[in-house]
Amino acid sequence: MSKNCAPQHFERLNRRGFLSVGVIAGAGLTLPQLLRSNAAYADLKDYKNFEGTAKSLIHIFLPGGIAHQESFDPKPHAPIEYRGEMGQVATKISGEFFGDTLAKTAQVADKLTVIRSMTHGEAAHERGTHNMFTGYRPSPALTYPCIGSVVSHEYGPRNNLPPYVCIPNMPTEFAGSGYLSSAFAPFSLGSDPADGGFKVRDLDLPSGVDDGRFSSRRSALQAVNAHFQKKEKSDDLRAMDTFYDRAYSLISSQAAREAFDIEKEPAQIRDEYGRNQAGARMLLARRLVQAGVRLVNLTYGGWDMHTGIVAGFRNQMPSFDQAFATLINDLERTGLLKETLVMVSSEFGRTPKINAQAGRDHYPKVFSVVLAGGGIKGGYIHGSSNATASEPEEMAMGPEDLFTTAYHCMGIVADKELMAPGDRPIEIVDGGKVIKDLLA
Repeated sequence: MSKNCAPQHFERLNRRGFLSVGVIAGAGLTLPQLLRSNAAYADLKDYKNFEGTAKSLIHIFLPGGIAHQESFDPKPHAPIEYRGEMGQVATKISGEFFGDTLAKTAQVADKLTVIRSMTHGEAAHERGTHNMFTGYRPSPALTYPCIGSVVSHEYGPRNNLPPYVCIPNMPTEFAGSGYLSSAFAPFSLGSDPADGGFKVRDLDLPSGVDDGRFSSRRSALQAVNAHFQKKEKSDDLRAMDTFYDRAYSLISSQAAREAFDIEKEPAQIRDEYGRNQAGARMLLARRLVQAGVRLVNLTYGGWDMHTGIVAGFRNQMPSFDQAFATLINDLERTGLLKETLVMVSSEFGRTPKINAQAGRDHYPKVFSVVLAGGGIKGGYIHGSSNATASEPEEMAMGPEDLFTTAYHCMGIVADKELMAPGDRPIEIVDGGKVIKDLLA
């Protein structure tokens, strides 16, 4: 049996009608299908992963290509056409500055590593995004899995929670399972935690289904199971039933529901993060990793600022600044920072010169990524761009190195081979190396 083909009897049994609660958005998977598929793969691993420094990862993706010059790599001494009109703010790293809309983040810089020498060659949004979710350049022959799906594949669920969650939804097809089974696709919320009355549709009973009907459906499912077991006497079928039981446990579990319930947070904490998209999404991410989710991907804002970059930053960055600084402090005070890797990335940076529309255009040759926690150094600047932020000057670093290092922190060997269709062995990341200078 191929590593990426579930047993055929899993496919031909159709009992979805008996469990019509909880659909994994974008993948069409019910919760029990997700859980049992993860387990079906668990005994097919080539070898065990080693113990990493990070138990969870929060990936904050800023779509559109955020300007490194206005954020984490300002150039105060460059000519105005390069540095732009925004100011800078001193950080807790001696002699280092961030853009002036990152004043709160500057005060937690002693807990961050800023990579100022990220580089790749993809200037199109889709291709750059693929790089920064998978560690691979896009290929017409194969769709690669993102880091969340790889983590889901390697470790499976913890505490009966989905291993990989997207807030609020899967932001791009490249945040999916690629050549792996769709069982490893993300669990998407379906709505924004910043919205009033936010609820996760996959953990709520459908309209008109009360606890009595829920129990009745479970009894009906058990009756159908008994019929199939008599008919087929299949150990695999009996094993599959345990995953339906786990799905029911998740749906009926108060602890699981509370993990997704942002209203359980004290008002003071919600205010500290900010009652907006950035604040709600980052607060929910902390709740989820605290409860046991292995990888949370969240997106915030739109950073494709070809025009009016100053107004764009002043509009969007303050909410991010408050929420991100609070997230880092909150993870530290709850003891989670040492075991939670946080990564802030974007598909690429922006051009060195301000354009005629007071914006910057796509530029993959050099940009910045921020890391924190999970075994990563604090108060460290890795690499540099040149005086005009137009190319790496020291320690250029590609996505393959970034992802190999992130997998290392998660306890995953990045050159381990997984099976693509046709029984093709494909390394999780090809050609990357662990950047030891980033590690604490």
